[in-house]
Amino acid sequence: MGSLYLVATPIGNLKDISLRALEVLGQVGLIAAEDTRTTGVLLSHYDIHTPLRSYHEYNKEGETDRLVELLDSQDIAIVSDAGSPGLNDPGYELVTRAIASGHSVIPIPGPSAPITALTASGLPTDKFLYLGYLPRKHTERVKLLQSVAQLPYTLIVLETPHRLTDALVDLRQALGNRRLVLGREMTKKFEEFTRITLEESDTFFLTHEPRGEYTLVIEGHAQHMDEIWEQSVLEAMLRNRMREPYQSRELAKEMAGVSGWNSKDIYDLIHIIRKG
Repeated sequence: MGSLYLVATPIGNLKDISLRALEVLGQVGLIAAEDTRTTGVLLSHYDIHTPLRSYHEYNKEGETDRLVELLDSQDIAIVSDAGSPGLNDPGYELVTRAIASGHSVIPIPGPSAPITALTASGLPTDKFLYLGYLPRKHTERVKLLQSVAQLPYTLIVLETPHRLTDALVDLRQALGNRRLVLGREMTKKFEEFTRITLEESDTFFLTHEPRGEYTLVIEGHAQHMDEIWEQSVLEAMLRNRMREPYQSRELAKEMAGVSGWNSKDIYDLIHIIRKG
């Protein structure tokens, strides 16, 4: 009886795949892939020739049964386009069916866009709530956001570029003004983290056209906007951010939005750090 392997794949940089993931992908009898073309690029890069089978949102109803039957005679790995399968991607139905049929389900952990954005956000990571993609319709989106508005957890959502600005309007309406971090192109050459507030997002996207998939990390209700960072924490963050091509005033304004410090004081601190 075969096992079902849930294999996390890179969210951008192909070097982020684990040695264990490569070993499993090379040894299983079949890989069920959300997009065989995307997975094919990864397999070709690492010279892996395991057969691929398409498994996605539009064929999973019939394909789940066929894959469970195949598990009787071989190990199967399931992968999504990027990150961990089953998180906003096909996988949940296959996992539940495999468990019900007595097969072992073995996770091969690795890259995950929500966790990557959260850990780099500068917002609390001890308690968080992952909402996935927000509903497409305005009324449903606002209803969902209002249901979590009073929770103390850092919120994580995914959004597409063409729905981002509408989603930000609803986020402000439902949650009020909060700290916001937008991650895009994570792990890629043009990786970018934008640290602003929900109110500032209005003017920010007047001059920055949304491009690519976004992961949004949003301050929870009980997280104080005016909670002030220790100077040592702020200095460490500034030294890290100063490796990027930022103007001092731009960096000071951005860090003021998350640290509780006055932007002028941060600006002065940046110059002290630059002088060594």
